[in-house]
Amino acid sequence: MTKKIVVTGGAGYIGSHVCVELINAGCEILIIDDFSNTHPEAVNRIREIAPGNISLLQCDLANAAQAEEIIEGVKAFGADGAIHLAGLKAVGESVAEPARYYTVSAMLTLVRALEAANARTLVFSSSATVYGELNDNPVKEDGKTGPENPYGRTKLFIEEILKDLSRGNENWRIVNLRYFNPVGAHPSGRIGEDPNGVPNNLFPFIAQVAVGRRDKLMVFGDDYTTRDGTGVRDYIHVSDLARGHVAALDYLSAQKTGGATDINLGTGTGYSVLEAISAFKRASNRDIPYEIAPRRDGDVAEIYANAELAKTLLGWRAEKTIEDMCADHWRWQSDNPDGYES
Repeated sequence: MTKKIVVTGGAGYIGSHVCVELINAGCEILIIDDFSNTHPEAVNRIREIAPGNISLLQCDLANAAQAEEIIEGVKAFGADGAIHLAGLKAVGESVAEPARYYTVSAMLTLVRALEAANARTLVFSSSATVYGELNDNPVKEDGKTGPENPYGRTKLFIEEILKDLSRGNENWRIVNLRYFNPVGAHPSGRIGEDPNGVPNNLFPFIAQVAVGRRDKLMVFGDDYTTRDGTGVRDYIHVSDLARGHVAALDYLSAQKTGGATDINLGTGTGYSVLEAISAFKRASNRDIPYEIAPRRDGDVAEIYANAELAKTLLGWRAEKTIEDMCADHWRWQSDNPDGYES
């Protein structure tokens, strides 16, 4: 039977790529999105790239007044499980506005909806920020957790809620995907990252400088104990990441008993900010002016993944290189200089 999967935040950057991979895998999907930080055009582009059975419920998971509509919508859809991607996602913003991040109501509404649909299978979009700087690199799933910012702490809190959920009811099958830094875009150039306002993440900012929307990039800190003084991250192509979500669903469907498992998704290779800039310059053949600025609160110096567990449990590994990431991201940005508004 075709899997029916709910994708919260399905019109977002990661969500749109996950939807494409799910449809290509033969799934029917229900996108739940309020379009507060996404664009309806993304849903049209998903349908263009991967024609299939796509339903849309425009609701805010965190809005208590809409909870019953969401629960009834998921139940009527006949969901088999869900991928939860909806939420705020900026480290710096979480430091400046922590109250916006300390909410778990969206997750709890989704849990209630899945309970009502008798569909206790869930893949949660967690983050490598749960680790902080307490571990040697590459970081393994059994490493210490100690987030440096509210964004990471909220991810860890939700992971713990889901683990308690699986302990309380053995029918719950859950994977917390701790992913590193998603970049790139679909090779078609039709879907990609389109942040509202000033980008909070490195690659969309680089791309907007390259395309002429912004004058220069701010590099936050050049005095870290890294090879060139700038922060080092494990960048993973968003299409590789999306495949990881499908692999996680396949893994959960094969499990005889419930439980919650933490799994890293990353390449296992770290690149500094300056190395990422250089790679993007080569891909775009454009200059990327930048200025060194003070460190941002909540940023760590260096982190990259040990992704062996994903290979063992999910049969997954990252395939695309930093050159692929930059080329695909530039194709998206150059074809859509103003994002989906183009």
